[in-house]
Amino acid sequence: MQFPSFENVLLTAENGILTITINRPSKLNALNLKTMQEIEAAVAFLKNTPELKGAILTGAGEKAFVAGADIAEFAGLTPPKATEMAQRGHDILFSIERSAKPIIAAVNGFALGGGCELAMSCHFRVAAENAKFGQPEVNLGLIPGYGGTQRLTQLVGKGRANELMMTADMIGAEEALRIGLVNHVVPLANLQAKCQEILQKIFTKAPVAIAYVIESVNAAVDTNNGYSTEAEKFGQCFATEDVKEGTTAFLEKRKANFQGK
Repeated sequence: MQFPSFENVLLTAENGILTITINRPSKLNALNLKTMQEIEAAVAFLKNTPELKGAILTGAGEKAFVAGADIAEFAGLTPPKATEMAQRGHDILFSIERSAKPIIAAVNGFALGGGCELAMSCHFRVAAENAKFGQPEVNLGLIPGYGGTQRLTQLVGKGRANELMMTADMIGAEEALRIGLVNHVVPLANLQAKCQEILQKIFTKAPVAIAYVIESVNAAVDTNNGYSTEAEKFGQCFATEDVKEGTTAFLEKRKANFQGK
C-alpha cells in the first residue's frame, strides 16, 4: 500500500485499519493549518482505499492527543480571516464525522481546545487513563471555533457544555466517561488494542449498513430530517446483497459473510 507523504501526520495500516497519528510531539501535536490539511487528506485516503475499512486517529507520544490549536497562527487574524479559518476547520472535521468508514479517536493525554474538537468529530472516543479534556478558549478571549460549541453540547448536554466552556475547566478520563464524552477508558498500554478490538467487531457487520448508520445518526443532529433519512436509508439497504446475505444467514442459523455490496 502506497501512503501519501505528509510532514506532520504519520500513516500506518494493519488488518484493514488505518492509523492516523498526528506527529508534532515538540508542540504537543498542536493543530496548525498544514496539519489540519494533512488530516483531511488522510481521511480522503481512507475513503478512496478499498482495502481500508476504518481508522484510528491518535497523537504521537504519551503526553498529548492534541493539546490544542497552534496559537502562533492566530497572530494578526482579522475577523473575516478568523471566520474563514473556523469555516475551513468545520469542513475538515465534517470530513471525519461524515466518513462512511468508522473513525475512532484514541485519546492519549491532553485533548484540549482544537484537540477536543478533533476527538469529538470522530464517531466515538476511547480514552487512556491519562487523558484530559477541555475547551479553554475563553482563557484567550475566544470561543471554540472548530465545532466545539455544537458537538460538546450534543454529546454531554447543554448545561455541562456551558459549564465546561465558560469555566475552561479540564476534566479527566473518568469524568469524561461519566458525562458521555468518551465511550471507554483503558490503560494507556491497552489503548490501541481496545480501538482495534472495536473496529474488528464492526468489520464483521455489513459495510453499507454501517455507512448508513453513520449518515442517519449525523442527520439526527445536522438536519431536521433525521427520521426521513433513516427511512430512506432503511429502504436503500434492501437494494444490497448484504441484506439478502444477512437475512439468509439468520434463517440458516449461521454467521453472515458480508461483502459490502
